[in-house]
Amino acid sequence: MAEKEKNEELEKNAKKAEEKVENKKGKKQQEIVPKSEYDELDDRYKRILAEFENFKKRSGKERENLYNSILSDVIEVMLPILDNLENAAKVETKDEEYKKGIELVLKQFQDTLKAKGVEEIEALGKTFDPSLHEAVSSVQDDTKGEKEIVQEYRKGYQIGGKVIRHSMVVVAN
Repeated sequence: MAEKEKNEELEKNAKKAEEKVENKKGKKQQEIVPKSEYDELDDRYKRILAEFENFKKRSGKERENLYNSILSDVIEVMLPILDNLENAAKVETKDEEYKKGIELVLKQFQDTLKAKGVEEIEALGKTFDPSLHEAVSSVQDDTKGEKEIVQEYRKGYQIGGKVIRHSMVVVAN
């Protein structure tokens, strides 16, 4: 009898195993997606991925532009201070140590601006460019070229390609 019970139990286990295999096969067959639906899902996935990549690039550019805009606003407010330091460094004084102190502060200020990407706009001897320079007067001088800048009243500055402050200049001819 023990053998009979063992055989019956083995048969039951075998049937259960077969049912499990059939259930798995049935699930696999149900899980298979038709090719057209798969292609559609694959296409959607690729489009969404491309949109996300474009979003990352666009938001990076916007973030950089916003940073440069804020930086240029802050620097624009500080430029008159730089102008005053430059004027103070040019003044003759009997106290050479005082003058050295002013020059050191001026150099530190200029180095900080350079580190942030701020550049002076070159003017003297260059051709007048209304996108970089602001003409405050003109002079007739036959020795100078047409629209050549002969004097600079106030320095101009730019960050990247964006002008923070135009140079105030005198133009020849």
